[in-house]
Amino acid sequence: MDAGLFTANNIWMMIATALVFFMHTGFSFLEIGLTRQKNTINILFKNIFIITAGLLLYYAWGFNLMYPGFEEGSSGIFGFAGFGIDAPENGMTPEYADGGYTWWTDFLFQGMFAATAATIVSGAVAERVKIGAFMIFTVFYVGLVYPIVGAWKWGGGFLDAWGFYDFAGSTLVHSVGGWAALVAIALLGARLGKFGDDGKSKAIPGHSIPMATAGVLILWLGWFGFNGGSVLSADPELTSLVLVNTSLAAAAGGMGAVLLNYIMYKNLDLTMFLNGILGGLVGITAGADLMSPNESVVIGFLAGLIIVFGVALIDKLKLDDPVGAVTVHLICGIWGTLAVGIFGSKAGGDQFLVQLYGVLIVGVFCVVCSLLILGALKAIMGIRVSKEEEVEGLDIHEHGMDAYPDFTSD
Repeated sequence: MDAGLFTANNIWMMIATALVFFMHTGFSFLEIGLTRQKNTINILFKNIFIITAGLLLYYAWGFNLMYPGFEEGSSGIFGFAGFGIDAPENGMTPEYADGGYTWWTDFLFQGMFAATAATIVSGAVAERVKIGAFMIFTVFYVGLVYPIVGAWKWGGGFLDAWGFYDFAGSTLVHSVGGWAALVAIALLGARLGKFGDDGKSKAIPGHSIPMATAGVLILWLGWFGFNGGSVLSADPELTSLVLVNTSLAAAAGGMGAVLLNYIMYKNLDLTMFLNGILGGLVGITAGADLMSPNESVVIGFLAGLIIVFGVALIDKLKLDDPVGAVTVHLICGIWGTLAVGIFGSKAGGDQFLVQLYGVLIVGVFCVVCSLLILGALKAIMGIRVSKEEEVEGLDIHEHGMDAYPDFTSD
Protein backbone atom coordinates (compact mmCIF):
# COMPACT_ATOMS: atom_id res chain seq x y z
CA MET A 1 0.00 0.00 0.00
CA ASP A 2 1.14 3.53 -0.79
CA ALA A 3 2.54 5.26 2.33
CA GLY A 4 0.45 8.36 1.66
CA LEU A 5 -2.80 6.37 1.61
CA PHE A 6 -1.84 4.57 4.82
CA THR A 7 -1.14 7.92 6.48
CA ALA A 8 -4.43 9.41 5.21
CA ASN A 9 -6.39 6.42 6.52
CA ASN A 10 -4.71 6.67 9.91
CA ILE A 11 -5.29 10.42 10.17
CA TRP A 12 -9.01 9.97 9.46
CA MET A 13 -9.23 7.29 12.12
CA MET A 14 -7.53 9.60 14.63
CA ILE A 15 -10.00 12.38 13.76
CA ALA A 16 -12.87 9.91 14.21
CA THR A 17 -11.40 8.92 17.58
CA ALA A 18 -11.40 12.57 18.65
CA LEU A 19 -15.02 12.98 17.54
CA VAL A 20 -16.12 9.94 19.56
CA PHE A 21 -14.24 11.33 22.58
CA PHE A 22 -16.08 14.64 22.11
CA MET A 23 -19.38 12.73 22.38
CA HIS A 24 -18.76 12.44 26.11
CA THR A 25 -19.15 16.23 26.29
CA GLY A 26 -22.47 15.82 24.52
CA PHE A 27 -23.63 13.10 26.90
CA SER A 28 -22.65 15.27 29.87
CA PHE A 29 -24.49 18.34 28.56
CA LEU A 30 -27.58 16.32 27.70
CA GLU A 31 -27.74 14.69 31.13
CA ILE A 32 -27.23 17.81 33.19
CA GLY A 33 -29.59 19.80 30.97
CA LEU A 34 -32.45 17.34 31.44
CA THR A 35 -32.00 17.02 35.21
CA ARG A 36 -32.07 19.44 38.14
CA GLN A 37 -29.22 21.79 38.96
CA LYS A 38 -28.72 20.32 42.46
CA ASN A 39 -27.32 17.13 40.85
CA THR A 40 -25.07 18.70 38.20
CA ILE A 41 -21.68 17.98 39.80
CA ASN A 42 -22.73 14.41 40.55
CA ILE A 43 -23.57 13.78 36.90
CA LEU A 44 -20.36 15.40 35.66
CA PHE A 45 -18.31 13.39 38.15
CA LYS A 46 -19.87 10.14 36.88
CA ASN A 47 -19.15 11.03 33.27
CA ILE A 48 -15.54 11.94 33.97
CA PHE A 49 -15.09 8.73 35.96
CA ILE A 50 -16.55 6.68 33.12
CA ILE A 51 -14.12 7.93 30.48
CA THR A 52 -11.03 7.78 32.71
CA ALA A 53 -11.73 4.41 34.34
CA GLY A 54 -13.07 3.01 31.08
CA LEU A 55 -9.93 3.84 29.14
CA LEU A 56 -7.65 2.39 31.83
CA LEU A 57 -9.72 -0.80 32.05
CA TYR A 58 -9.66 -1.16 28.28
CA TYR A 59 -5.88 -0.73 28.38
CA ALA A 60 -5.40 -3.21 31.23
CA TRP A 61 -7.39 -6.09 29.72
CA GLY A 62 -10.52 -4.93 27.86
CA PHE A 63 -8.92 -4.55 24.44
CA ASN A 64 -7.45 -8.06 24.51
CA LEU A 65 -10.69 -9.44 25.94
CA MET A 66 -12.65 -7.92 23.06
CA TYR A 67 -10.12 -8.91 20.38
CA PRO A 68 -8.70 -12.19 21.71
CA GLY A 69 -7.85 -13.71 18.34
CA PHE A 70 -10.21 -16.68 18.47
CA GLU A 71 -8.54 -19.80 17.11
CA GLU A 72 -10.22 -21.80 14.38
CA GLY A 73 -12.57 -24.35 15.87
CA SER A 74 -13.06 -22.46 19.15
CA SER A 75 -16.51 -21.74 20.56
CA GLY A 76 -16.09 -18.04 19.87
CA ILE A 77 -17.64 -17.19 23.24
CA PHE A 78 -14.68 -16.23 25.41
CA GLY A 79 -11.01 -15.59 24.80
CA PHE A 80 -8.21 -13.50 26.22
CA ALA A 81 -4.99 -12.37 24.55
CA GLY A 82 -3.26 -11.19 27.74
CA PHE A 83 -2.86 -8.03 29.78
CA GLY A 84 -1.68 -4.69 28.39
CA ILE A 85 -1.50 -3.40 24.84
CA ASP A 86 1.96 -4.26 23.56
CA ALA A 87 1.93 -3.75 19.80
CA PRO A 88 2.51 -6.74 17.51
CA GLU A 89 5.48 -6.80 15.17
CA ASN A 90 3.58 -5.34 12.20
CA GLY A 91 1.31 -3.09 14.25
CA MET A 92 2.62 0.17 12.80
CA THR A 93 2.69 -0.88 9.16
CA PRO A 94 0.09 -1.22 6.37
CA GLU A 95 0.12 -4.98 7.04
CA TYR A 96 -1.97 -4.31 10.14
CA ALA A 97 -5.73 -3.85 9.55
CA ASP A 98 -5.33 -3.76 5.76
CA GLY A 99 -3.61 -0.40 5.98
CA GLY A 100 -6.55 1.32 7.65
CA TYR A 101 -4.75 2.40 10.81
CA THR A 102 -2.00 1.47 13.27
CA TRP A 103 -2.31 -0.71 16.35
CA TRP A 104 -2.22 2.35 18.64
CA THR A 105 -5.00 4.07 16.71
CA ASP A 106 -7.01 0.86 16.80
CA PHE A 107 -6.76 0.68 20.60
CA LEU A 108 -7.68 4.32 21.13
CA PHE A 109 -10.62 4.31 18.72
CA GLN A 110 -12.08 1.17 20.29
CA GLY A 111 -11.33 2.51 23.78
CA MET A 112 -13.50 5.56 23.09
CA PHE A 113 -16.41 3.23 22.34
CA ALA A 114 -15.92 1.20 25.51
CA ALA A 115 -17.00 3.90 27.94
CA THR A 116 -20.19 4.75 26.06
CA ALA A 117 -22.16 1.80 27.46
CA ALA A 118 -21.78 3.01 31.04
CA THR A 119 -22.52 6.61 30.00
CA ILE A 120 -25.93 5.42 28.77
CA VAL A 121 -26.64 3.97 32.21
CA SER A 122 -25.53 7.18 33.92
CA GLY A 123 -28.34 9.20 32.40
CA ALA A 124 -31.03 6.66 33.26
CA VAL A 125 -30.09 6.44 36.96
CA ALA A 126 -29.47 10.16 37.42
CA GLU A 127 -30.53 11.99 40.58
CA ARG A 128 -30.88 9.00 42.93
CA VAL A 129 -28.03 6.49 42.52
CA LYS A 130 -25.19 6.21 45.03
CA ILE A 131 -21.99 7.39 43.40
CA GLY A 132 -19.90 4.57 44.94
CA ALA A 133 -22.25 1.87 43.73
CA PHE A 134 -22.32 3.36 40.24
CA MET A 135 -18.51 3.49 40.08
CA ILE A 136 -18.21 -0.18 41.06
CA PHE A 137 -20.87 -1.11 38.51
CA THR A 138 -18.95 0.80 35.81
CA VAL A 139 -15.75 -1.11 36.52
CA PHE A 140 -17.47 -4.49 36.07
CA TYR A 141 -19.68 -3.51 33.14
CA VAL A 142 -17.09 -1.66 31.08
CA GLY A 143 -14.24 -3.91 32.16
CA LEU A 144 -15.93 -7.25 31.53
CA VAL A 145 -19.45 -7.27 30.08
CA TYR A 146 -18.90 -4.84 27.20
CA PRO A 147 -15.69 -6.41 25.81
CA ILE A 148 -17.05 -9.96 26.11
CA VAL A 149 -20.14 -9.04 24.09
CA GLY A 150 -18.03 -7.07 21.61
CA ALA A 151 -15.82 -10.10 21.05
CA TRP A 152 -18.79 -12.15 19.90
CA LYS A 153 -19.08 -10.02 16.76
CA TRP A 154 -16.25 -7.52 16.34
CA GLY A 155 -13.67 -9.88 17.81
CA GLY A 156 -14.55 -12.67 15.40
CA GLY A 157 -16.68 -14.68 17.83
CA PHE A 158 -19.74 -16.85 17.34
CA LEU A 159 -22.14 -14.06 16.35
CA ASP A 160 -19.75 -13.04 13.60
CA ALA A 161 -19.57 -16.65 12.41
CA TRP A 162 -23.37 -16.75 12.29
CA GLY A 163 -23.47 -13.68 10.04
CA PHE A 164 -24.86 -11.26 12.63
CA TYR A 165 -24.26 -7.69 11.46
CA ASP A 166 -23.77 -4.57 13.56
CA PHE A 167 -21.70 -1.99 11.71
CA ALA A 168 -21.07 0.49 14.53
CA GLY A 169 -22.94 -0.77 17.56
CA SER A 170 -26.73 -0.43 17.65
CA THR A 171 -26.62 -3.62 19.72
CA LEU A 172 -22.98 -4.01 20.75
CA VAL A 173 -22.77 -0.51 22.23
CA HIS A 174 -26.21 1.06 22.58
CA SER A 175 -28.31 -1.95 23.54
CA VAL A 176 -25.56 -3.22 25.83
CA GLY A 177 -25.87 0.04 27.74
CA GLY A 178 -29.64 0.13 27.34
CA TRP A 179 -30.24 -3.29 28.91
CA ALA A 180 -28.19 -2.30 31.95
CA ALA A 181 -30.08 0.98 32.18
CA LEU A 182 -33.41 -0.87 32.15
CA VAL A 183 -32.34 -3.21 34.95
CA ALA A 184 -30.89 -0.32 36.95
CA ILE A 185 -33.99 1.86 36.90
CA ALA A 186 -36.17 -1.13 37.77
CA LEU A 187 -34.02 -1.89 40.83
CA LEU A 188 -33.62 1.77 41.84
CA GLY A 189 -37.22 2.87 41.62
CA ALA A 190 -38.51 6.24 40.48
CA ARG A 191 -37.38 9.63 41.75
CA LEU A 192 -39.44 11.16 44.51
CA GLY A 193 -42.43 12.95 43.01
CA LYS A 194 -42.18 11.32 39.59
CA PHE A 195 -45.46 9.43 39.97
CA GLY A 196 -48.50 10.79 41.81
CA ASP A 197 -50.82 8.92 44.16
CA ASP A 198 -52.97 8.14 41.13
CA GLY A 199 -50.00 6.50 39.43
CA LYS A 200 -49.77 9.11 36.70
CA SER A 201 -46.39 10.35 35.57
CA LYS A 202 -45.42 13.89 36.48
CA ALA A 203 -42.86 15.94 34.61
CA ILE A 204 -39.68 16.82 36.52
CA PRO A 205 -38.26 19.58 34.30
CA GLY A 206 -34.54 19.79 33.61
CA HIS A 207 -32.75 22.97 34.59
CA SER A 208 -31.16 23.85 31.23
CA ILE A 209 -32.86 22.91 27.98
CA PRO A 210 -30.34 25.03 26.01
CA MET A 211 -27.55 22.88 27.44
CA ALA A 212 -29.45 19.70 26.56
CA THR A 213 -29.88 20.99 23.01
CA ALA A 214 -26.15 21.73 22.76
CA GLY A 215 -25.49 18.20 24.01
CA VAL A 216 -27.59 16.63 21.24
CA LEU A 217 -25.90 18.72 18.55
CA ILE A 218 -22.49 17.70 19.92
CA LEU A 219 -23.58 14.05 19.89
CA TRP A 220 -24.74 14.37 16.28
CA LEU A 221 -21.33 15.78 15.36
CA GLY A 222 -19.59 13.02 17.31
CA TRP A 223 -21.62 10.39 15.46
CA PHE A 224 -19.70 11.32 12.30
CA GLY A 225 -16.72 9.75 14.03
CA PHE A 226 -18.73 6.97 15.66
CA ASN A 227 -20.19 5.74 12.36
CA GLY A 228 -17.73 7.27 9.92
CA GLY A 229 -14.75 5.85 11.79
CA SER A 230 -16.35 2.41 11.78
CA VAL A 231 -15.54 2.19 8.07
CA LEU A 232 -12.04 1.58 9.50
CA SER A 233 -10.35 3.55 6.74
CA ALA A 234 -10.78 6.79 4.83
CA ASP A 235 -12.43 5.04 1.89
CA PRO A 236 -13.98 8.04 0.05
CA GLU A 237 -17.16 6.42 -1.26
CA LEU A 238 -18.11 4.37 1.79
CA THR A 239 -17.18 7.00 4.38
CA SER A 240 -19.17 9.70 2.63
CA LEU A 241 -22.19 7.38 2.25
CA VAL A 242 -22.09 6.52 5.94
CA LEU A 243 -21.98 10.20 6.92
CA VAL A 244 -24.90 11.03 4.60
CA ASN A 245 -26.97 8.13 5.95
CA THR A 246 -26.14 9.08 9.52
CA SER A 247 -27.27 12.67 9.07
CA LEU A 248 -30.43 11.83 7.14
CA ALA A 249 -31.50 9.29 9.77
CA ALA A 250 -30.91 11.83 12.54
CA ALA A 251 -32.96 14.49 10.76
CA ALA A 252 -35.77 12.05 9.95
CA GLY A 253 -35.78 10.77 13.52
CA GLY A 254 -36.24 14.27 14.88
CA MET A 255 -39.06 15.02 12.47
CA GLY A 256 -40.79 11.72 13.12
CA ALA A 257 -40.77 12.24 16.88
CA VAL A 258 -41.92 15.85 16.87
CA LEU A 259 -44.71 15.22 14.35
CA LEU A 260 -46.12 12.19 16.15
CA ASN A 261 -45.83 13.93 19.51
CA TYR A 262 -47.82 16.87 18.13
CA ILE A 263 -50.48 14.58 16.68
CA MET A 264 -50.84 12.70 19.96
CA TYR A 265 -50.38 15.49 22.52
CA LYS A 266 -50.80 18.75 20.56
CA ASN A 267 -47.45 19.87 21.88
CA LEU A 268 -44.25 20.90 20.07
CA ASP A 269 -41.98 19.28 22.64
CA LEU A 270 -38.30 20.17 22.14
CA THR A 271 -37.06 17.34 24.37
CA MET A 272 -38.98 14.83 22.25
CA PHE A 273 -37.48 16.46 19.14
CA LEU A 274 -34.00 16.02 20.60
CA ASN A 275 -34.53 12.40 21.59
CA GLY A 276 -35.97 11.72 18.14
CA ILE A 277 -32.68 12.87 16.63
CA LEU A 278 -30.77 10.55 18.94
CA GLY A 279 -33.16 7.70 18.17
CA GLY A 280 -32.51 8.16 14.45
CA LEU A 281 -28.76 8.11 15.07
CA VAL A 282 -28.92 4.93 17.14
CA GLY A 283 -31.28 3.32 14.62
CA ILE A 284 -28.98 3.80 11.64
CA THR A 285 -25.82 2.76 13.46
CA ALA A 286 -26.15 -1.00 12.81
CA GLY A 287 -26.45 -0.65 9.03
CA ALA A 288 -25.16 2.79 8.06
CA ASP A 289 -22.85 1.26 5.45
CA LEU A 290 -25.54 -0.97 3.92
CA MET A 291 -28.39 1.45 3.38
CA SER A 292 -29.31 3.88 0.63
CA PRO A 293 -30.15 7.45 1.65
CA ASN A 294 -33.84 6.70 1.07
CA GLU A 295 -33.73 3.69 3.37
CA SER A 296 -31.87 5.71 5.98
CA VAL A 297 -34.64 8.30 6.03
CA VAL A 298 -37.24 5.57 6.56
CA ILE A 299 -35.21 3.90 9.34
CA GLY A 300 -34.64 7.23 11.07
CA PHE A 301 -38.25 8.35 10.76
CA LEU A 302 -39.53 5.09 12.22
CA ALA A 303 -37.02 5.42 15.05
CA GLY A 304 -38.51 8.84 15.77
CA LEU A 305 -41.97 7.31 16.04
CA ILE A 306 -40.57 4.61 18.32
CA ILE A 307 -39.23 7.32 20.62
CA VAL A 308 -42.70 8.73 21.29
CA PHE A 309 -44.27 5.33 21.92
CA GLY A 310 -41.25 4.14 23.90
CA VAL A 311 -41.28 7.09 26.30
CA ALA A 312 -45.00 6.53 26.90
CA LEU A 313 -44.37 2.81 27.52
CA ILE A 314 -41.62 3.50 30.09
CA ASP A 315 -43.99 5.83 31.96
CA LYS A 316 -46.81 3.28 31.81
CA LEU A 317 -44.51 0.68 33.35
CA LYS A 318 -43.84 3.13 36.23
CA LEU A 319 -40.16 3.31 35.35
CA ASP A 320 -38.29 6.58 35.70
CA ASP A 321 -35.71 7.44 33.03
CA PRO A 322 -34.80 11.15 33.31
CA VAL A 323 -33.13 11.40 29.90
CA GLY A 324 -35.00 8.72 27.91
CA ALA A 325 -31.91 6.50 27.70
CA VAL A 326 -33.78 3.19 27.60
CA THR A 327 -36.00 4.30 24.73
CA VAL A 328 -33.19 5.92 22.74
CA HIS A 329 -30.44 3.37 23.22
CA LEU A 330 -32.19 0.08 23.95
CA ILE A 331 -35.44 0.20 21.98
CA CYS A 332 -34.01 2.11 19.01
CA GLY A 333 -30.86 -0.02 19.21
CA ILE A 334 -33.00 -3.13 18.80
CA TRP A 335 -34.89 -1.48 15.94
CA GLY A 336 -31.69 -0.52 14.15
CA THR A 337 -30.27 -4.02 14.48
CA LEU A 338 -33.43 -5.65 13.13
CA ALA A 339 -33.60 -3.08 10.32
CA VAL A 340 -30.49 -4.68 8.80
CA GLY A 341 -32.66 -7.70 7.98
CA ILE A 342 -35.42 -5.51 6.50
CA PHE A 343 -33.58 -2.83 4.50
CA GLY A 344 -30.29 -2.57 2.66
CA SER A 345 -28.05 -5.01 0.87
CA LYS A 346 -28.35 -7.77 3.48
CA ALA A 347 -32.16 -7.67 3.77
CA GLY A 348 -33.90 -11.02 3.91
CA GLY A 349 -35.71 -13.46 6.17
CA ASP A 350 -32.60 -15.42 7.12
CA GLN A 351 -30.67 -12.26 7.98
CA PHE A 352 -33.59 -10.92 10.01
CA LEU A 353 -33.65 -14.10 12.11
CA VAL A 354 -29.89 -13.91 12.68
CA GLN A 355 -30.28 -10.29 13.78
CA LEU A 356 -33.15 -11.25 16.09
CA TYR A 357 -31.19 -14.12 17.65
CA GLY A 358 -28.25 -11.77 18.21
CA VAL A 359 -30.45 -9.19 19.91
CA LEU A 360 -31.98 -11.84 22.19
CA ILE A 361 -28.66 -13.45 23.14
CA VAL A 362 -27.00 -10.12 23.94
CA GLY A 363 -30.12 -9.03 25.83
CA VAL A 364 -30.24 -12.11 28.04
CA PHE A 365 -26.51 -11.92 28.80
CA CYS A 366 -26.60 -8.21 29.65
CA VAL A 367 -29.73 -8.49 31.78
CA VAL A 368 -28.30 -11.42 33.77
CA CYS A 369 -24.95 -9.68 34.27
CA SER A 370 -26.64 -6.40 35.26
CA LEU A 371 -28.90 -8.19 37.74
CA LEU A 372 -25.92 -9.98 39.29
CA ILE A 373 -23.78 -6.84 39.60
CA LEU A 374 -26.49 -4.41 40.69
CA GLY A 375 -28.29 -7.00 42.81
CA ALA A 376 -25.10 -7.72 44.72
CA LEU A 377 -24.40 -4.01 45.19
CA LYS A 378 -27.95 -3.41 46.39
CA ALA A 379 -27.64 -6.20 48.96
CA ILE A 380 -24.15 -5.27 50.17
CA MET A 381 -24.09 -1.47 50.18
CA GLY A 382 -27.35 -0.20 48.71
CA ILE A 383 -27.63 1.57 45.39
CA ARG A 384 -30.03 4.41 46.21
CA VAL A 385 -29.33 7.53 48.22
CA SER A 386 -31.47 8.47 51.22
CA LYS A 387 -34.62 10.56 50.92
CA GLU A 388 -32.83 13.51 52.52
CA GLU A 389 -29.94 13.30 50.06
CA GLU A 390 -32.28 13.06 47.08
CA VAL A 391 -34.36 16.04 48.20
CA GLU A 392 -31.40 18.30 49.04
CA GLY A 393 -29.32 17.21 46.05
CA LEU A 394 -26.43 14.85 45.43
CA ASP A 395 -23.96 17.66 44.77
CA ILE A 396 -23.93 18.77 48.40
CA HIS A 397 -24.19 15.32 49.98
CA GLU A 398 -21.92 13.30 47.68
CA HIS A 399 -19.41 15.99 46.72
CA GLY A 400 -19.76 18.89 49.14
CA MET A 401 -19.98 21.33 46.25
CA ASP A 402 -22.52 23.42 44.36
CA ALA A 403 -22.36 23.68 40.58
CA TYR A 404 -23.94 27.14 40.62
CA PRO A 405 -22.89 28.81 43.88
CA ASP A 406 -24.15 32.22 42.79
CA PHE A 407 -27.69 30.97 42.22
CA THR A 408 -30.32 29.59 44.55
CA SER A 409 -30.45 25.79 44.43
CA ASP A 410 -33.78 24.26 43.44
